[in-house]
Amino acid sequence: MNATDRTPADLLTSALAADPGRPLVTFYDDATGERVELSVATFANWVAKTANLLQGDLGAGPGDRVALLLPAHWQTAVWLLACSSVGVVADVGGEAASADLVVSGPESLEAARACGGERVALALRPLGGRFPQTPAGFVDYAVEVPSQGDRFAAFSPVGPQEPALIVGGMELTGAQVVERARADADAEARVLSGLSYDTWDGLSAGLYGPLATGGSVVLCRNLSELSEESLAKRVESERVSVTRR
Repeated sequence: MNATDRTPADLLTSALAADPGRPLVTFYDDATGERVELSVATFANWVAKTANLLQGDLGAGPGDRVALLLPAHWQTAVWLLACSSVGVVADVGGEAASADLVVSGPESLEAARACGGERVALALRPLGGRFPQTPAGFVDYAVEVPSQGDRFAAFSPVGPQEPALIVGGMELTGAQVVERARADADAEARVLSGLSYDTWDGLSAGLYGPLATGGSVVLCRNLSELSEESLAKRVESERVSVTRR
C-alpha cells in the first residue's frame, strides 16, 4: 500500500492498481453453506456501483450519516468502502431515527423504519439475490445496484480528516481508520475472522487491516456452526495465516 493513502477509499484504489486479480474478501456463511470469493477488482466494482447508488439515486453527500444495520458480510464490507468513497459517515449499528439514510439487513427492518430518510434493504441472499418481495418503505439493493455505473467519481473531494466511521460509540476520521488498521494488521496476512462488525476489532480484522496492509480476509458469518475439525480444514484450504474469533 502507498504511504500517501489517507482514506479507506484510497487503500482500495491502491490495491486495485497493485494487483486487481488477487483475492480480497472470501465470505462464508456457515448457517447456509454459502461461499463467495471477491478479487480486488470485483470488490472495487461493487463498491463503485454502490457509491453511485448512494451519491446519485439516494442523494447522499459528505457529512451525511448512514446507519448500517448489517452483520459481518461481504456486502457490508462493500457498503463501508462505498461510504468512504462518497464521504458519508458509516455508523455501524447506529440509531436509524437520527440517521440521514439507513441500510438494513432482513433482521433489522423494523428498527430501520425509524429513519425518516432513504431506506435501503439487503436480502443478504447467496449471490447477492433480491427479496422475493421488496419490503414496504425500502428500495431493494439487489434490484437497484446492477444498473449503476462501473466507475465512480465523487461530486466533492473526500478529506482524510473528515469523519468517516462510527463504531461502538467511537468516531474516526478516514485518516484514523487507515492509521489504526495499519497498526493492527500483519503485512500481507490472510486473516480468518469470525468477529462481528459491531466493534473496531471486528472491522479491523474483517476488512480494514487486510486492505491496509496488502492482505486478504476470510470473513466467516455464523462461525459457531462450524466444528473445530472443519475450521482447521478451512484454515488449511484457505491458506490462513492469522485467525481472529
